Amino acid sequence: MQTTTPASPIIEKTKELCVTILDQPHLRSAHQRIQMFLSDEKARAQYDGLMTKGQALQQKQQQSVPLTGEEISEFEKDRDALLNNPVARGFLDAQEELHHVHESVNQYVSKTLELGRLPTEADFGAGECGYGCGCGHDH
Repeated sequence: MQTTTPASPIIEKTKELCVTILDQPHLRSAHQRIQMFLSDEKARAQYDGLMTKGQALQQKQQQSVPLTGEEISEFEKDRDALLNNPVARGFLDAQEELHHVHESVNQYVSKTLELGRLPTEADFGAGECGYGCGCGHDH
């Protein structure tokens, strides 16, 4: 459902925001780390294996099947190995950085539409971390 035309001021300003985001050195670095991961077959296999194992354990828990100490230990060993792989660790950190930017932009735009004005930090909730924290608060 498109509510604006490609030449609208909203689309033009959104494109400007996108350029600003792409120009951020830490985000360029995040994209480079993701590309490194995608081209490293060992790191990808390690990640895929851990995700598969984690999903299997989660399914068992959802079916109220108790997990064995061996299953948990094996998962933790694989998780630690993944986190000690610098390429995989870089990928995970990069994903988190991009997620935080996405959440910040989304929350800011959502709050603007909700309030009908530019929000202030106070609009994102007293006692919370702020609109870009990524801590899971409902802002």
